[in-house]
Amino acid sequence: MDVAPGTLRRTPLSPVHRELGAKMVPFAGWEMPIEYSGLISEHLAVRKAAGLFDVSHMGEIEVEGPGALAFLQRVTCNNVARLLDGQAQYSALPLPNGAPADDLIVYRRSAERFLLIANAGNAEKDYKWLLSQERGETELKNRSDEYALLALQGPRAQAILQPLTRVDLAAVKYYHFAEGDLDGQPATISRTGYTGEDGFEILVAPDHAPAAWKRLLEAGGPQGLVPAGLGARDTLRLEARMCLYGMDMDETTTLIEAGLGWIVALDPAKGDFPGRAVLESQKKGGPPRKLVGFEVVGRGIARHGYTVLANHQPVGAVTSGTYAPFLQKNIGLCYVPAAHAAVGTDLEIDVRGRPVSARVVPTPFYKRAQ
Repeated sequence: MDVAPGTLRRTPLSPVHRELGAKMVPFAGWEMPIEYSGLISEHLAVRKAAGLFDVSHMGEIEVEGPGALAFLQRVTCNNVARLLDGQAQYSALPLPNGAPADDLIVYRRSAERFLLIANAGNAEKDYKWLLSQERGETELKNRSDEYALLALQGPRAQAILQPLTRVDLAAVKYYHFAEGDLDGQPATISRTGYTGEDGFEILVAPDHAPAAWKRLLEAGGPQGLVPAGLGARDTLRLEARMCLYGMDMDETTTLIEAGLGWIVALDPAKGDFPGRAVLESQKKGGPPRKLVGFEVVGRGIARHGYTVLANHQPVGAVTSGTYAPFLQKNIGLCYVPAAHAAVGTDLEIDVRGRPVSARVVPTPFYKRAQ
């Protein structure tokens, strides 16, 4: 989609958001709903019942051909060879310094057909970066304009979605997906999400998205389903300690520093990829700094960019910080030197010139009951 410079893009659901009275804000070059009924009520609905998010701003890149698997092994950090048809994998595009160009989800449709779900602001950048790599017998297509993506999240998500699809949702395991239907229209349904709850992300054609959105809300309303915006999505993912690209990690933070060593495959079968030597060294010897979770002990909310102090000396900055509605605590993430990263370490957050006590705590802050 060609858009004039400075113009915000809109998802296929933009008119529906306006009908619902959503507060719209700019985000990653898109006009997106930040909230409908209120951030806290939407957050709690996802934790206790279900919430429906428009994430159609995310990018979709198809990777196909006899060389697709070998190509993805060379450009991602996780071991794509472990995937079976219908399985998804959290991964990243590592750079030579061990930092991610982006984090993404890899879907294996077949041995020669994969789909990458990329962050909204990075989709075009990722596509160009992938094109610059040695591809062999691999074809790349940026299909972002051909998909809309809905996220149905919460403990009642399966009960709400099942009557609307012929896919046996109980058989779709975590980080698996199925090609099927939603309300009679083609859909790809994956058991993934960004909230810390059970739920599904549903790829549909853009022209079907408004009807699918309304049908889901109609079916789920009696069970507590509400439309939810980016505000609740952010507080939910922080409670679950899910990193946000551009804030908690970027091209200057290695995957090991970000606590994502679990998606870095270093077994011989994986082969070489950008930054492997750096990441292998940090996995063995430990990174110089770490992304840690903290809880504010004093009065005040830590926000992105606030200075973090240890022994009254600056040691880092808050990457994400907020009031956690379900936990009813002020929490955040920050990078600190490894010497200050142990659970229980006392820190201070400079909240508008006032030092506020904080403490490094285990993460995720919130973990749903299985």
